[in-house]
Amino acid sequence: MSDHITIRPAEGTWVVRAGGAVLGESSRALELVEGDYPPVIYFPREDIATAFLEPSKTRSHCPWKGDAHYYTIIAKSGAIEDAVWSYEDPKAGMEQIKDCLAFYKNKVAVEQV
Repeated sequence: MSDHITIRPAEGTWVVRAGGAVLGESSRALELVEGDYPPVIYFPREDIATAFLEPSKTRSHCPWKGDAHYYTIIAKSGAIEDAVWSYEDPKAGMEQIKDCLAFYKNKVAVEQV
């Protein structure tokens, strides 16, 4: 694992809301801190209502985490493009975030409850 990335259990219970609905809640979320970036909460996939997620063609690459796949949230109020990402085959040392989903905080609400 890169020495500038730390992954640890996120304290408490976390919820993600989008388009006026709760997409998920988890007491098993992970907090990933990478360098000087704000922490990112990763939710176990099974704690998210994935029926509201549609795979996107968008991809990105991180030299430390691997290739990210993106998802659009299909909300009652409309589609929220590329609001979710996942490292489905992360690099060595990042296995903890496999099968987890992260959300852009400028597109959805990610809050500790």
